[in-house]
Amino acid sequence: MVWRQTLGAICGCLALASAEAGAQQVRAERVASGLIRPVAIAAAPGRPWLLYVAEQHLGRVRAVDLDTGQVLPGALLDLDDLALGVEQGLLGLAFHPGFAGNGLVFVNFTRAGGDTVLRRYRISAADPGVVDPDDFLDLLVIPQPQPNHNGGWIDFGPDGYLYMAVGDGGSGFDQGTGHTEPGGNAQDLTDNLLGKILRLDVSEGADDFPGDPQRNYAIPPDNPLVGVTGDDEIWAWGLRNPFRCSFDALTGALYCGDVGQRAIEEIDYQPPGQGGVNYGWRLREGTIATPNAAAGGDAPPGALDPIFEYPHGSGPLEGNVVTGGVVYRGPAAALDGLYFFADFSTAHIWSFRFDGSAPAQFDGSNVLEFTDWNEQPGFLPAQGVVGSISTFGSDADGNVYFANLSDGEIFVVGVDSDGDGPVDPRDTCPAYPDPQQLDRDGNGIGDPCECGDQNGDGTVDVWDLIAIHAAMFDRSAATPLCDTNDDGKCTVMDILGANGKIFGGEAFCSRYPAD
Repeated sequence: MVWRQTLGAICGCLALASAEAGAQQVRAERVASGLIRPVAIAAAPGRPWLLYVAEQHLGRVRAVDLDTGQVLPGALLDLDDLALGVEQGLLGLAFHPGFAGNGLVFVNFTRAGGDTVLRRYRISAADPGVVDPDDFLDLLVIPQPQPNHNGGWIDFGPDGYLYMAVGDGGSGFDQGTGHTEPGGNAQDLTDNLLGKILRLDVSEGADDFPGDPQRNYAIPPDNPLVGVTGDDEIWAWGLRNPFRCSFDALTGALYCGDVGQRAIEEIDYQPPGQGGVNYGWRLREGTIATPNAAAGGDAPPGALDPIFEYPHGSGPLEGNVVTGGVVYRGPAAALDGLYFFADFSTAHIWSFRFDGSAPAQFDGSNVLEFTDWNEQPGFLPAQGVVGSISTFGSDADGNVYFANLSDGEIFVVGVDSDGDGPVDPRDTCPAYPDPQQLDRDGNGIGDPCECGDQNGDGTVDVWDLIAIHAAMFDRSAATPLCDTNDDGKCTVMDILGANGKIFGGEAFCSRYPAD
């Protein structure tokens, strides 16, 4: 299956509760397998045909070709000297927003001995498929008192700064050796980066700590604790184990799944650009006092409750380990704005839409359109196993992916609008009309189905022959419409196919509706 091209054609409508929903179904489909403990998914600017996956204990970053569904041989990078506990290893992956020009790759890992390390690599000048193993810089090293609760997520925000989620240091209830008293690490703002979200300027040459080899970054001047008591790196605090967070690509809002201790799993939300937020741990677990006499209590002044929470257990709306997700911003209009996330223990995949409440009204139920996708007919994939969901991610087009840690599989979420089973290009062809599909040349064939319309102007003509020829030598320029023969590539055969369309030959692309 040609995954990137397939998903580029999806723009179906979803109405789960209405008769009009008919055959349209949201499906999860496996796009890759054979990975070893995939734990982070990221897209690289300038390489839209690839999806990068971090393998936790092998320390490798592998590339999945979305045109073919194949995991490419070799690795973008390969770390050694890793700590290999259940919650240790290579945990986070991010590409610089300017990666297409500067080739900078960032990873978050726990090294042997247990320290958390934020490291920067640069793509090799000799081989753009790998980093230069000798061109790296450790930007930040954080000692960890225990081997669990390492967080691990990193990404660049809309402001160009790097954000990093760090757990409270492990143990239980943020107590014991290496945990501040009173209050725990997550509430300690001085000389303590545990239980926090950090915001760092990792621009090349930026270094506010020239005498400290373990701190090679600058402090954004508008960080909330700059100029007041507290560590200047801190963006938000009061978190237990913020394992997976994400920015909404449209609004810039920050969503974070924070793993609970004994009673509650939570999804925290931060309005765009609003730092200085306390999420309450260890005093609070979700919207309740932490169920431990020595740890729980009233919410700290100004603390923010989650927008969604669920209790521990094994039922359809219960779980034990939340896996924070991502907001869908792909081509399926019906899914636009839905936040997809999961529970690692029960393997339920859920989604909701944030209801827009003001922070003062957050009470753990600030969502609309909550859906348990495991209960939706046809959602679970025909191939692969939905289980041990360790991470979510998006490609360059905003499609949502998730990973099975145990089985090493990657899945994508899409809409099967024609009800034929798979998510495929025919889902938006005119045999199955979609009112949101453009038909700029008025020929009755929707633009996403115009095989050979490489330049996307709504018709197949000689200009597409020129554009396909150019795309053959610059793969990043190929659009989902280049492939006229469904072989997953943009080649000279597609020129022949477009030629056939222009001069009346037989159309053999499956995106043309059947006669």
